Amino acid sequence: MEANKQLTAAQVAGLRGFDTPTIANAIERFGLRSRIEGAMTPEIKCILPYGKTMIGYACTAKVSAANPPTPAHLENWMKYYGVLQKTPRPSIAVIEDIDPVPVGSFWGEVNATVHKSLGAVGTITNGGVRDLHEVGPLGFGFFAKCLLVTHGYIHIEEYDCPVTFAGVTVKPGDLLAADVHGVVLIPNEIAHELGDACRKAAAAEMPVLDGCRKAIAEGKEVDLAALKEWRTQMAALRNAK
Repeated sequence: MEANKQLTAAQVAGLRGFDTPTIANAIERFGLRSRIEGAMTPEIKCILPYGKTMIGYACTAKVSAANPPTPAHLENWMKYYGVLQKTPRPSIAVIEDIDPVPVGSFWGEVNATVHKSLGAVGTITNGGVRDLHEVGPLGFGFFAKCLLVTHGYIHIEEYDCPVTFAGVTVKPGDLLAADVHGVVLIPNEIAHELGDACRKAAAAEMPVLDGCRKAIAEGKEVDLAALKEWRTQMAALRNAK
C-alpha cells in the first residue's frame, strides 16, 4: 500500500471512537457494496477485546496444526515476521486455519507478544487461541472461532496471500475494524472519508433517539405520528451526501 494512502495516526484514533455497527452504517453511505457484504459471520467471536474498536491493516497467513511441518514450513516463520514488520501500522494478523476443524492454536502468549513487538494490535482468525490470562494484560485483541488447549503441529503454510473465512476475503494491506459486535472490512478507497461518514451516520439516528428518549424521561409513550416523522428524518439524513 502506498504510504500516502494510509490513515494517519489521528485518523486511526478517530475511527477507534466508533463501534463497528456505526462503521458499517457509514460504509453504506458510499454505495460500494451490498449491506450484507464485508462483515464476517458470527463464527468469529471477540475472545479478548482490544479496548476501543480495533483498527488495522491486514498481514495474512494460512496455518495448519494437524501434521508436523516440513523444513520449508519452518522457514516460513521468519519470512512471515518480515512481512509483518513491513505491514502498515497499526497491523492486524489475519490468519486462516486451513484444518477442517481447528486442532492446534497459532495464538498464545509467545506469538501474541512477538506480534505486538512487531506492531500488531491483535488477530482475527477462524482458528483457536489460548493463554488468555497471559495475553489479556498485553492489550492484544483476540478475535477467533474458539479456544484451544494445544498448539499441535502449528506451522505457516502460506503467508502474504489472500485469506478467506467467515464469509469475507481479506487481502494483504486491507483495512479492518473489530469489536464486541464482530469484524468488518473497510474499503481502502473510502477510508480517509470514513471518520466524517461515521459522524454523519451517528447524527442521522438522533431524530428518533432524541424524540424517544424525551418521551421515556417524561414517562410518556411516543406518539406514532411523531415517530413516523422522526423515522422519515432519519432516512433522509442517512441518504444525504
